[in-house]
Amino acid sequence: MMEKLPLLIAIAFQTLVGEKEVSLYTLHNGDITMQVTNFGARVVSLFTPDRTGRYEDIVLGYPDIESYLHNKGERFLGCVVGRYANRIAGGKFTLEGQEYTLPCNSGGQTLHGGIRGFDNVVWNVDSVSENQIVFSYTSVDGEEGFPGNLHVVMTYSLTRDNEFKITYTATTDKTTVVNLSHHSFFNLRGEAAGSVGNHILTLNAGHITEVNMALIPTGNLMPVENTPFDFRTPHPIGERIDESHQQLFFGSGYDHNWALDCKSINEPAAIVYEPESGRELTVFTDQPGIQFYSGNHFYGTAKGKYGKLHNRRESFALEPQKFPDSPNHPDFPTTVLKVGETYQQTCIYKFNTREQ
Repeated sequence: MMEKLPLLIAIAFQTLVGEKEVSLYTLHNGDITMQVTNFGARVVSLFTPDRTGRYEDIVLGYPDIESYLHNKGERFLGCVVGRYANRIAGGKFTLEGQEYTLPCNSGGQTLHGGIRGFDNVVWNVDSVSENQIVFSYTSVDGEEGFPGNLHVVMTYSLTRDNEFKITYTATTDKTTVVNLSHHSFFNLRGEAAGSVGNHILTLNAGHITEVNMALIPTGNLMPVENTPFDFRTPHPIGERIDESHQQLFFGSGYDHNWALDCKSINEPAAIVYEPESGRELTVFTDQPGIQFYSGNHFYGTAKGKYGKLHNRRESFALEPQKFPDSPNHPDFPTTVLKVGETYQQTCIYKFNTREQ
């Protein structure tokens, strides 16, 4: 299987960003081979077999570090997002009586940590083995406007059960807010292999966090019943995506947080099945929400690893996290981390195949 990895990727990632070395690391276990760079802790490629045993790279990525540095329109491919995943309204929140102002980088909102989020830093590689890599990063007090020196340790593991497992821990020396997530874009037929409209999605959630035109939660949990957002039973992603619904109009498709009904991390939060290849992705999480994004804002302006364009709705993301804009919604699950506490999170992407 190793011969299926494109050598040009390994060559193009040996470089410096600032004064820190950026490299590419190859992990393997079970039937999965994954390439990861410490720039943004990005998953660059992820090879899994289809039902016939044929391998494809099923995540979007670029062939060299320069493309990651300069393709800001498609900034979040395969990375960790933080210090706060998703949106914060107007780039402002109040914590312990003090208002904090963050840089706005998306229509007047702060998205995925701001201008220089965790996706745009070079992470330390604390250890690496055949199937595991441990990253760490200290976000200093005031970075992108957030309070506290936040120390994050994040581990990517490939298990023999064909799971890509992510664990996060974080501590702070000042009360702050934390919401981390992973942002790979998947196409279970392979990168740039056409529309994901035929991918069949199940989401274990009876509500979404309703949003306004800026994709900021209104505070209302909208029931999904009798709407295009009801994936409690399996539906193709493209089946209802263009229906007339205000929430679909605001998101240009699906770009919403589902409030999960899972009782524990052992219960699937999401399942995606691609009938042509037989590949199936199951997501497990201990977080209260998952952002499902249907790749609405790829415009065919950037080429991926194999020279093909990244086009609209030809990939999807499933991002386990707490709710968007939680610091401004006291009724939402808290994202506050205090001195002496430890932020902990686990996310699992499990891969298998079905015969039919």
